[in-house]
Amino acid sequence: MKLIHFLGDTAVMSGRVIRHSTRSIDTIITVIAMPIMIMLLFVYIFGGAMNTGDVSYINYILPGILLFCIASGVAYSSLRINNDLTKGVFERFHSMPIAKASILGGHVVASLVFNVVSLLAIFLVAFGMGFRPQADVLGWVLAIVILLLSVLAFIWIAVTFGLLAKSYEGAGVFSYILMLLLFVSSAFAPTDSMPAVIRVFAKYQPMTPLIESIRSLLLGGTADKTTLSAVLWSLAILGIFCASAMRVYKRRMKYT
Repeated sequence: MKLIHFLGDTAVMSGRVIRHSTRSIDTIITVIAMPIMIMLLFVYIFGGAMNTGDVSYINYILPGILLFCIASGVAYSSLRINNDLTKGVFERFHSMPIAKASILGGHVVASLVFNVVSLLAIFLVAFGMGFRPQADVLGWVLAIVILLLSVLAFIWIAVTFGLLAKSYEGAGVFSYILMLLLFVSSAFAPTDSMPAVIRVFAKYQPMTPLIESIRSLLLGGTADKTTLSAVLWSLAILGIFCASAMRVYKRRMKYT
């Protein structure tokens, strides 16, 4: 009964967040339109200057754009959480007879839904631009699993920073770090062209195995140590930030 109660309350809370978000035009523009414009910019303006070997640039760049889309999307989750926290919305919900974890769970589910819709939009535009995957069914399944793990990991990073931030303006700052990591990775250009120190950093930071595993799987590759590294990075980040977020949430809301 407690699980059913929690799931029902989470569904209501996520519906509330989704309704508020769909009324915000700037959220839709930032979450969906900006990654598409970045993809158009890189493919049609910079793509001719990029040496990606036998792989077309749209096939090469798409995994990085997908992660860029996720990073943009979760920033708004952090802002919404911080807004509800600082304006006393969480406290009002805590006074009601609902599952306390569902208040935060609603934001997580809503962010997951928005990110999935955004990723689907990116895929549709990419197909129109010439993206041609060669993955089999298993490759697609593995690529989708890694993408979903990445979404969940990024969401819990956003939740943590949204709860920690003292102001609405500071809640989304973490997303710039995620985007910087994307630019200093193999997302937009091969790491072989980078200076030695930057190349080493790009190789061993978490974004690169995420990007390269998704790229390989979509282009017909098989699961390998890069795929395992991507899964382990995602699970580690997810576990650390989920635990951190719940700890901060309980401390801020003063419940056990």
